[in-house]
Amino acid sequence: MNYITKSQLALYNGQDRDEVWVAYKGKIYDVSQSRLWRDGKHYEHWAGQDLTEELADAPHTERVFEKFVQVGLLK
Repeated sequence: MNYITKSQLALYNGQDRDEVWVAYKGKIYDVSQSRLWRDGKHYEHWAGQDLTEELADAPHTERVFEKFVQVGLLK
C-alpha cells in the first residue's frame, strides 16, 4: 500500500486533476465516482483533506467508505 503525505493528498482535491481523494482514520479513499463529490466538494467538506474529525458531524457513519477503493495510507 502506498503512503501519501498530506501535501500529496491535497493535490487530489477535484480541482487540479480528475481524481478526488479523501482520508479517514489514516486510510485514503478515491471518491471520484461519487456524484456527491463532484468538483471536490461534498456539502461543507472539501476533498484532498483528512476528514477524520469532520465525520463526527456527518449524518452517516464511517461505513460510507466501504463502497470506495482505498488507494493508500496517510503518512
